[in-house]
Amino acid sequence: MPVSPPPSAAPANPQKARTGLNRIWHAAGYSIEGLRAGWNEKAFRQEAVAAMVLLPLSLWLGRGWVEVALLAGSVVIVMIVELLNTGIETAIDRIGPEWHDLSKRAKDMGSAAVLLALLLCTGIWAAALFQRFFHG
Repeated sequence: MPVSPPPSAAPANPQKARTGLNRIWHAAGYSIEGLRAGWNEKAFRQEAVAAMVLLPLSLWLGRGWVEVALLAGSVVIVMIVELLNTGIETAIDRIGPEWHDLSKRAKDMGSAAVLLALLLCTGIWAAALFQRFFHG
């Protein structure tokens, strides 16, 4: 008679036990839920609306697939970093509402990451616009 593992050995997250297409299907669902959760954040909504304009515009502005990839990729990177920053802030807030130096540090670093992503995106777009309109 097979011996079943003790209850403590069972994975706490059922996703860990899934394999193949079933795992991919459920992971896609979790990703969609993450995007929905991100949509509840004002900063992410603003960036998503900007992306709705900038992503198609990148096809017009870019003069080849590399430029289009840089323009579009920089926009998507901002959204990725914003979601990660929101995840950090949410995890810190779950720990507790009281002020702690390490919590502040983690939130500040997440915010700095968003700032750097925005500066990168702005720099890439400014260079492409300059090249298109002022440099021939």
